[in-house]
Amino acid sequence: MQELHFELSYLTLRGLAIGSPQKPMILALHGWLDNAASFLPLSEYLDDFYIVALDVTGHGNSDHRAPGNHYHLMDFVHDIHELVETQGWQPFILLGHSMGGIIATLYASCFNDKVNKLISIESFGPMTKDAASSPAQLRESIESRIKANRSKARHPSSLDHTIDARAKAGEMSKASASLLVARNVEQIDGQYYFKTDRKLRTFSSLRITEEQAEAFLRNIACPMLVVHGDKGFESMRAAFSHRKSWVSQLRSVECSGHHHVHMDNPQPVATAIREFLNAD
Repeated sequence: MQELHFELSYLTLRGLAIGSPQKPMILALHGWLDNAASFLPLSEYLDDFYIVALDVTGHGNSDHRAPGNHYHLMDFVHDIHELVETQGWQPFILLGHSMGGIIATLYASCFNDKVNKLISIESFGPMTKDAASSPAQLRESIESRIKANRSKARHPSSLDHTIDARAKAGEMSKASASLLVARNVEQIDGQYYFKTDRKLRTFSSLRITEEQAEAFLRNIACPMLVVHGDKGFESMRAAFSHRKSWVSQLRSVECSGHHHVHMDNPQPVATAIREFLNAD
C-alpha cells in the first residue's frame, strides 16, 4: 500500500494505491465524510486489480476548497476529470460508494470514453428534488453556511469516543469505523482534530431534478453494476426500482449488510465485482 498525491490546478488530492500498477486499474471514490480507507477491506479480495482509492476533495488527507468556496456536486466531477487528464489514465474501471457512487455515475455519463465499467455501491444516481423546491433549498443552504461560519469547530475528545460515534451513526462495525477515523483525525499538541472540511456539513445549494438525473443515467454507455446492502438505505432501493430501465447495460446484486456493506461484509461484494468485471 502506498500513499499518493496528485497536484491539480488549485488543490492537491491524496489517496492510497493498493496492488500492482501493472494490473487493471480501479479508481475508487468513497462516500460523504468517509475517506480512501473505505476501500481497504474490499481490496483484500480484489488483488487482481490496482486500486487507486482517492480522498475526495475536503476529505481525509486531500486539500480543502479555498476559503469562501463550497462543495458543489458538479465540482467533484470536475476534480475527477482534471485528475484523469493530468495522469493520462486510459479507460479504467470506476467504483463509488454512496456520494462517491453519485460522482462516479455523473463522471461516467459525461466522459463515457474514459470509463470501461462502472460500479456503484449503495447509490444509483444523484439525489433529486422538484424544481419548485429550489428557492427554499438555496435559502436553507446559505443560512447553513452563515451559521457554520459563526460557530466554533468541534474537536474529538478521544479516538475511542469518535470511533464509537462513527460506528453508531453509520450503522457499521467498530473495525470499519476505526479505519475511517484513523484517516480522518489527526493529533496536534495533544489535541485531536478532524481533517474533514466543516463546510461539507452545510446544505447543498440546489438539487438537480429527476428529469436531469434521467438524462445523466441514460447517457451511461458502459456496463454498470449496482450493489445494495439488504439493510442499506431504503431511498437507494427505491431510486433503483424507479430508474433501472434508464441504464442499458445494468446488473444488480444484493449483499448482506448496511450502508457500508463493502466494509463490513467485503467478500461477497468483491465476488460480485469480480464476476461483473470478468464478464464479457
